[in-house]
Amino acid sequence: MGCGGVGGYFGARLARNGFETSFVARGAHLEAIGRSGLRVEGPDEFFSVHAKATDEPRQIGPVDFILFAVKLWDTEVAAATCRPLIGSNTSVLVLQNGVSAVEMLASTLGRRHVIGGVAEISARIAEPGLIKRISSRKLIQFGELDRMRSGRAERLASALSQAGIEAEHSADINVAIWNKFVFLTGLSAMTALTRQPVGRVRADPDTRELLEEIMTEALRVAQAAGVPLDDAVVAERLHFIDGLPAEVRASMAVDLAAGRRLELPWLSGTVVRKGAEFGIPTPANSFVCKALKLDVMGTQG
Repeated sequence: MGCGGVGGYFGARLARNGFETSFVARGAHLEAIGRSGLRVEGPDEFFSVHAKATDEPRQIGPVDFILFAVKLWDTEVAAATCRPLIGSNTSVLVLQNGVSAVEMLASTLGRRHVIGGVAEISARIAEPGLIKRISSRKLIQFGELDRMRSGRAERLASALSQAGIEAEHSADINVAIWNKFVFLTGLSAMTALTRQPVGRVRADPDTRELLEEIMTEALRVAQAAGVPLDDAVVAERLHFIDGLPAEVRASMAVDLAAGRRLELPWLSGTVVRKGAEFGIPTPANSFVCKALKLDVMGTQG
């Protein structure tokens, strides 16, 4: 559900390795997949797959697993659209940004169907029908919301591994989700604000300092929310950022350049809202929200 950089890439890997896979997409991307299949280009791979693609989930029917990877503003509508895909044993792996998606899916589709997840990959739709992966990493972290190991999680891990996807079964997926949130809030804000790739952001002392401030505020909000993240997380994520390809831009920066809607309200916006709730100052993220406010709805908004 959602055939962009995340859903398109991981779905293509599963389809290529023999798993019966269907794609829910729309517009020119859907038309291109129908004509020529879904193509994938990466630092170490180039392949295409031909699989069922539709904008109508009723044509697919109940499935074993749903990889849910739409943009955050589409969550409620896409979740409702998923209902024809839900059978008694269907599992929904949430691979969205932010920290609110899991609960939104649980309230719409039923908590027992939902598995929390984190995707660590830099990929995008380069053109209709083509997913371009930039990062070397292609990792999915996942785990049950009750922190128990389950048979379905083991089956998921096996399928992902067979498809050549790094799979990590997290002991506490909520911690993993917030850990990524700290990182992604900073990367999204700075590559969007500066209109520059991460290589230039991390190399300049002033933009690097602002990146660290944005992540630190997100960390303080997580800690206030009761998430057991250590102060060392910011330094660890900066180290991770230093290892990214210099040309990487967060998906929000790519959306900004293309005139599309931004996930800003669910990233820096969440830090500001929760900061106010917990009495934590968030001046850096507040600045980000104000600076990008006029772009949030995209050029057509």
